[in-house]
Amino acid sequence: MTDLPKVRAALAAWYERWKRDLPWRRTRDPYRIWVSEIMLQQTRVAAVIPYYDRFLERYPNLDALAAAEEQELLGMWAGLGYYSRARNLQAAAKEMVRLGGFPREYAAIRALPGVGEYTAAAVGSIAFGLPHAVVDGNVIRVMARFLAEGGEISSGVTKNRLRDAAEEFLDREAPSRHNQAVMELGATVCTPRDPECGRCPLSEWCEGRARGLARELPLKKGKTVIRRVERSLLVVMRNGNLLLWQRPPDAAILSGFWELPEPHQLLKAKFGAALHEFKHSITNHIYHFQVFEASVGRWSPEVESGLRWVRVERLADIPLSTTTRKALAGMAQLRLFA
Repeated sequence: MTDLPKVRAALAAWYERWKRDLPWRRTRDPYRIWVSEIMLQQTRVAAVIPYYDRFLERYPNLDALAAAEEQELLGMWAGLGYYSRARNLQAAAKEMVRLGGFPREYAAIRALPGVGEYTAAAVGSIAFGLPHAVVDGNVIRVMARFLAEGGEISSGVTKNRLRDAAEEFLDREAPSRHNQAVMELGATVCTPRDPECGRCPLSEWCEGRARGLARELPLKKGKTVIRRVERSLLVVMRNGNLLLWQRPPDAAILSGFWELPEPHQLLKAKFGAALHEFKHSITNHIYHFQVFEASVGRWSPEVESGLRWVRVERLADIPLSTTTRKALAGMAQLRLFA
């Protein structure tokens, strides 16, 4: 890379003028920065902000998070998805309480549960000024376009080349600002489908733009196949109780969360009216859920199917899966459930 001092200076000036005002940018507290980075893993900024504020109000420091009751913690996280992140947060908090505080070295941060290379670099650089480049999807895209990288980004060789380039590009005198600037550029200007090269502070030096390849880069393999799945949920009410089931502690996903039953779990149920429907997306799956009223007569679900009657007033106190929350929210809009 040529003219690195000029490129870094242009990026820094752009960032100081155009950066978004995000709550985790108003602090150097490593705990708060770490919480934000974990929440932002595979989750949009707009979705994270309200969770971030509520989470820190309830768990303002390592001690509070380490002492949290798991069901309450999962309830606070409900809706963000990828719930192993919440469990890893608490496991890491307990470890840091045992160690006496937040570690200040990259290797020690990287060793915490749920922390990978990207998160360790982000927390280390932003909170402590450690000179490690962050490399996430936004950074990969910016570097691939900036260098006109011709390799597929799914290739390990290509990723390593771009990771090395990001390390070379890093402003080691201001790693916090630099890392946040590159990520901000990828999130707001050098976007996946429609890069705004006219607004980019790096356009003068960008090889991808010079060669007319910005929209084609980075190169990817064939598009991911989207799978569409039809599913049904049953709402069974009795005397102010709602019938739910809880995922076991050893479940591969959503362990400990409560959900509405599906027809295969209530083979003897009598279907009633269709209440509403909604869509829910997870990675490359789009689920179309239909929600039905149902009844089970005198049948005892506690004995036969591992289902449980839960008082409606308790629903705010237990972790509900996102699909269950969407189903019940839809019923509330129809004034069938409150």
